[in-house]
Amino acid sequence: MIIIDKPYISDFLLTTIKENNFPVIDTKTAREMVGAADLNWISEADARATFQKEPFTKLYTNSENAIAWIERNLTSTDIPRQCEIFKNKIKFRELIQDHYPNYYFQGVKYADLKTINPETLPFPLVIKPAVGFFSIAVNKVDTIEEWPETLTKIETDINKMGHLYPEEVVDVDDFIIEAIIDGEEYAVDCYFDETGDPVILNILHHIFSSGKDVSDRIYSTSREILERHYSGIWNFLKMIARKTNLKNFPAHVEVRVDERGKIRPIEVNPMRFGGWCTTADLTGFGYGFNSYQYFTEGKKPNWSDIFQTRAEKKYSIVILDNNSGIAADDIAHFDYEKLRQDFSAPLDLRKVDFRLQPFFGILFVETNKISEQELNHILKSDLKKYITPKKR
Repeated sequence: MIIIDKPYISDFLLTTIKENNFPVIDTKTAREMVGAADLNWISEADARATFQKEPFTKLYTNSENAIAWIERNLTSTDIPRQCEIFKNKIKFRELIQDHYPNYYFQGVKYADLKTINPETLPFPLVIKPAVGFFSIAVNKVDTIEEWPETLTKIETDINKMGHLYPEEVVDVDDFIIEAIIDGEEYAVDCYFDETGDPVILNILHHIFSSGKDVSDRIYSTSREILERHYSGIWNFLKMIARKTNLKNFPAHVEVRVDERGKIRPIEVNPMRFGGWCTTADLTGFGYGFNSYQYFTEGKKPNWSDIFQTRAEKKYSIVILDNNSGIAADDIAHFDYEKLRQDFSAPLDLRKVDFRLQPFFGILFVETNKISEQELNHILKSDLKKYITPKKR
């Protein structure tokens, strides 16, 4: 069963739903999103009745905005409680604290941030909304001297972007302050099957341009990445499943892996894969299998077969966040075609209204060792070469 909600559904996902006749819950928002599409609509009442009878019925949503519907309608199941644990980073840290007893974190009200004595905090640290999405108001703070500036940045982010998502997705009333997690960052698309075993659909390396970078610019996946981290991440996911009784449950999980291979969690995003239909669509463009269909039908990727023809390929998502320093209202045009021409093997390019969202679009791209520099260039780019400012 699928819940369609704002802000975005890809053509890839919509085509998957149509071709497989997946049932779609008939909400007002879903109708607004897909118009008069001929889908296998199921009424909200029938959806509730299905879950009352079969609490572990498979459910997928393209957006965490749908969590509000889940909380209102699926009280007969454990799904609302599981979503709340994962979306609230403070509750999630408390859940797994016995596995990471020396890890520092604390929750604090946004209204109380300015009253905190920074001398009591263990720098370096990260501060972010306890319920968040898309790196909104996320800041890394290396020293006590950066604390006042960080509070100003948080206030600016909230004023600019805090209204873009419902409170179930981004809630800036509560923040979490936590220790820096060492290691490389990875994002994982997965689902937990009817027995609670994890099925990994992708592992992506979240690449940063510097130690201070907290953006979502590039996520890359390859055979090397998957084979190196598959076993350790699977065991970590199994621990999460045991603690929360996850069954037939999709998730997008973010972790860090240190030099010794120890996995430390960042967050678990429930009921979906990567936001804005990114990471799941990438498996279709790159690896040739459909993550939405695999979850719904209980299939598992055959990685050995997949890598027979893709051993030297890397597949990446490029989030074109507006880091130019030019306000969206001062931009006349973004040159998507010029951007596309800077890559030798673009797979898909999605334009976004940058006056409504804090980014210009999303690029899916294939690279190899020869074209690897294309990713390095866009990672560090301020994107000004593609921007035409308004004339004043």
